[in-house]
Amino acid sequence: MSDVQHIRLRRPEPEKKTQQPARHTGILQDQLRRAARRPWNPSFSLAVRILLLIRVTGAMYSNIDDCDEVFNFWEPLHFLDHGSGFQTWEVSPQYAIRSWAYIFLHIFPAKVSKLLLTGDKRAAFFAVRISLATVSVFAEAKFYRTVYEKINERVGRYLFFMLLFSTGMWNASAALLPSSFAMYMTTFAFSYALAPSSAQNNRRTLAATLLFAAGAIVGWPFALALSIPFVLEELFVFSADRVAPEIRTTWMLNRWKRLFTAGLAAALIFIPVVAIDSIAYGKLAIVPWNIIKYNIFGGAERGPDLYGTSPWNFYLLNLILNFNVLTPFALLSLPSLGVTYFIDRKRLGLVKPSADQSSPFTVLALRLAPFYLWTAILTSQAHKEERFMFPAYPLLCFNAAVTLYLVRGWLETAFISFTKSPYRASQSTIFRTFTSSVVVASAAISISRILALTFYYHSPMSLIFKFQVDELPRLLNDTGLLPVYPPGTPEEEIPRIDLSPVKDFNLTLCVSKEWYRFPGHYLVPAGVRVDFVKSEFDGLLPGHFGEGEFKKVSWEDDIPPAYGWSRPATRLVPAGLNDINQEQPSFYVPIEKCDYLLDLDFPNHPSESNLEPRYATEAKKWERVYCTPFLDARHSNLLTRTLWLPGEAWQTLNEFGDYCLLKNKDLVAKKEAIIKSRTK
Repeated sequence: MSDVQHIRLRRPEPEKKTQQPARHTGILQDQLRRAARRPWNPSFSLAVRILLLIRVTGAMYSNIDDCDEVFNFWEPLHFLDHGSGFQTWEVSPQYAIRSWAYIFLHIFPAKVSKLLLTGDKRAAFFAVRISLATVSVFAEAKFYRTVYEKINERVGRYLFFMLLFSTGMWNASAALLPSSFAMYMTTFAFSYALAPSSAQNNRRTLAATLLFAAGAIVGWPFALALSIPFVLEELFVFSADRVAPEIRTTWMLNRWKRLFTAGLAAALIFIPVVAIDSIAYGKLAIVPWNIIKYNIFGGAERGPDLYGTSPWNFYLLNLILNFNVLTPFALLSLPSLGVTYFIDRKRLGLVKPSADQSSPFTVLALRLAPFYLWTAILTSQAHKEERFMFPAYPLLCFNAAVTLYLVRGWLETAFISFTKSPYRASQSTIFRTFTSSVVVASAAISISRILALTFYYHSPMSLIFKFQVDELPRLLNDTGLLPVYPPGTPEEEIPRIDLSPVKDFNLTLCVSKEWYRFPGHYLVPAGVRVDFVKSEFDGLLPGHFGEGEFKKVSWEDDIPPAYGWSRPATRLVPAGLNDINQEQPSFYVPIEKCDYLLDLDFPNHPSESNLEPRYATEAKKWERVYCTPFLDARHSNLLTRTLWLPGEAWQTLNEFGDYCLLKNKDLVAKKEAIIKSRTK
């Protein structure tokens, strides 16, 4: 037998007043109606529109904070789209721990923008980011509405604003990363999993299982750990079912059979993923297993620890940066649920425990557990990176929203206990002020953090933009390859700038110690080559797809296209790429071959060496084409470097360097002279 009910967090109803004086009846009824008014929550459609405004803004203006996003995903995507880009060891067929199936998903928005905007690579870059942000919007909106419908209206409202303004969601929503994809799928999955499991709700089981599996198989396999509480509920917890002792064996067998069937259906996702990856790599490639094998069974000389380790509190500090006051609220969600069980038990509708049904506290605890589980797993690993937490970001907001509501319940209970008046409690603004203050404070701090990231660290993307829209047109104007229009020419009479003649210059844009901030080939105009210059960094940098020596090819010697795959170079095994972070000198070029250079200089705290001279100060060789301020975090105040506020007094506590686009005077001048001689 089954009694399907949604476990909702309830607000205790005020005690009924009897024998009220007639002259007060109308006023009292009006006040009670106002008190009973439901909290405002946007509809799904309105939530999508509000979220879309913020997320598209984030897609346009957020930084790329992780070099892995550029080199392991943007660069392979650029190679698929344009036939050039950097190749890391992870996408070598020898190791195959990055999925071409995942990368291939993003070729469609890039191609569409290419058709509509005549091949502008910059437009394709933002088209991909906006498409990612849009997927995140629908996942967040559905998650929020499910919380509103299945948990509690107030919790839903808190969650909506926490998602909307958090710095973490601003960064993660438009990132081209498998962990972001896992975040989308996990958020969609929880939109189904929040409904209590029951014998009558097969759709919940199948949908959540498929979505959890998609996040793990297409995105990041470790994200499957977030589904463990869902699996436990499906297999062992009555949840919404009422189960008499005599039918428990049958009930459990049916639950196990249902989940196993859903798991088999979810396993079908492997088929297209393995097929695409195998065609791309030229051999059987099960990328999720390769990722697990390398990270867990790689051996002492291999594994993620080669790329850095962090102290135990890395994620705690990082979450405070990205979610500020919401982080302690999220971490206190399970203890808060325990306190509520003892002092405000009716809030979840529990009057008397029953042996044939689950406690709503148990069911809600299973909803709160994934964030704890994920944080514990990641904290136990020595190698830590911000993007690893992405899949749990919406769950952090959910846990925080639940805690906020439960704490509000404590305040209401304490107020009623002290005043002996539920009526006065219903009229008090204390509780609304408390919850609003937490949500508004979190939003304000997050906005300040977002502005700090934009104003302090956006220089690499700004310089590449200036390179395209200012420096290269100037170069073409000076050499006669681009017509010069007199001042005052109507805009409609000026055709779109064509930078294709740039290829005649054979320009090379170099990065040295700033290699890890390079924003990718999508933001570099076609016809400009990007190379690395040796710096103090002694690890492995990526090479160019299809260049250099190769150990073998995974198919025939001429590596023809196979099964419609148009980039057979993905099946080459570069000789210089390795999985032990061993430097490959052949991936560097001499500084003398660089026409332009991206470099960072801190004039107030200069530091240089033979491999990292202060190029920006070598005025005889390098011209400072364009420089923007870049925060010197090491010599800035902790508070002012973390947050941004207007005003000179705030910024005087920070130190800034110069992030510069430098031009090799002699080399570029020689090329300009050659082009001018040709155009006469």
